[in-house]
Amino acid sequence: MSNTLMPMPPCLLPLEGVHNFRDMGGLRAADGRTVKKGLLFRAAELTGLTPEDMRRLEAIGFRNVFDYRNRSEAELKPDPVIGQAVNTRIPANEAAEDAPHVTIEQMFASGLHKTFTEDMLLRLYAGLPINNASYRRLMELLKTPETSLPLVHHCAGGRDRTGVGSMLILLTLGVPYETVMEDYLLSNVTLADFNREMYEKIAPFVSEADLLALQSAMELRERYLDASMNSIVTAYETFDRYLEAEFGIDGRIRERIQAYCLE
Repeated sequence: MSNTLMPMPPCLLPLEGVHNFRDMGGLRAADGRTVKKGLLFRAAELTGLTPEDMRRLEAIGFRNVFDYRNRSEAELKPDPVIGQAVNTRIPANEAAEDAPHVTIEQMFASGLHKTFTEDMLLRLYAGLPINNASYRRLMELLKTPETSLPLVHHCAGGRDRTGVGSMLILLTLGVPYETVMEDYLLSNVTLADFNREMYEKIAPFVSEADLLALQSAMELRERYLDASMNSIVTAYETFDRYLEAEFGIDGRIRERIQAYCLE
């Protein structure tokens, strides 16, 4: 969906029915090559795609749509079929796979919203990259780019679970962590409309102080993604060791992935 208050980055596709649908191409790797456009995409939930959006995406020729959401999220807002793409859903947050859907009214009546804090997000980010079946399948697809791409991976907002997945892809392609972080924080801009709409829905149910606290927690911060990277370094010392141990991506496979995805 377009944002009318600020200019949007060129990587954001001009779609009407979905937020934060971005081409990951155009980012520069450390060796001077650039991630090819039209191969790797990241997005928020896809249910609202309009017929015109679908025509635009079908022209890209997607082979895979990868969904990080849990079961209730996906059942409430199922992914459409985009052309001949294969839809795969493996929850990135496996602990929430069987969590029931909770309406805004239920969330605030029960006080569940008070659990959504910076500390909760730090714990989530720290746990996501280690021994995660969802990212393992994502990286299996990346290992065969010739038959798996173009691919779009997404969650609900395209920021947290998708942000970690994007980090893994881009670091594998040799994009510097500083550039990965800039791409991650870009969701604060591309989700501005989405967040504003959400806060407007929430406002009648909470105090001003609670709303401000939620807005603060919702803003993406460097320390969130740092928590994921720190977990990787703590467990494996280097990203190279992590890639090989978690996903079986050694130097030879990584070079082949880069040869296909960089130019």
